[in-house]
Amino acid sequence: MTAPIRVLVCDDQMLIRTGLVTIIDAQPDMEGVGECGDGGSAVELAGTLRPDVVVMDVRMPVLDGIEATRRLAGAGVQHPVKVLVVTTFNLDEYVYEALRAGASGFLLKDAPPSQLLHGIRTVASGAALLDPEVTRRLVGRFATRIRPVEPAPDDIPLTPRELEVLRLIADGLSNSEIAAALVISQETVKTFVSRILTKLNLRDRVQAVIYAYRHGLAV
Repeated sequence: MTAPIRVLVCDDQMLIRTGLVTIIDAQPDMEGVGECGDGGSAVELAGTLRPDVVVMDVRMPVLDGIEATRRLAGAGVQHPVKVLVVTTFNLDEYVYEALRAGASGFLLKDAPPSQLLHGIRTVASGAALLDPEVTRRLVGRFATRIRPVEPAPDDIPLTPRELEVLRLIADGLSNSEIAAALVISQETVKTFVSRILTKLNLRDRVQAVIYAYRHGLAV
């Protein structure tokens, strides 16, 4: 049997924490390994409990969820943890900052339990919980803040075709849209995406979008 997904819940409201842990523990493929009420405790507990996913609130005492996410999953973290940000605040700024901090996904607290569970499974699998339309909207709103911060490396380890796929990812296209644009199969697109993430040492396609804009590879 596959080991259950180990989940740490961090929210400053006890009732919400308890509810989330109850929902998680009721799943045969999940296990709530801990809970806490502030970002500082989340960082400490993640270091000792080694969860597969941290469900993280944004507004909390001691250390907010964005900074806690940065310490758990940001650039340069030696052993990054997958973070799913869950908040009551539906603001593009929060989504953007959470993703820049290293979060793998973003959900609202009024989402149904089934969506939360899907989000945890998606993030645990290594995928990002953002559909292409959300990516496209975020890039459109914050592109000037993302690009270009660093010049593209002269020895970027991507083939011309992989660079083409990366640019289409940065445009917010889904795998099916990329396949149609390049007249290739979706399976081939998935292979290209996997190669891009591996070669650039990126966790998911959201990081790929940010990488493309930061290095001036997207238009």
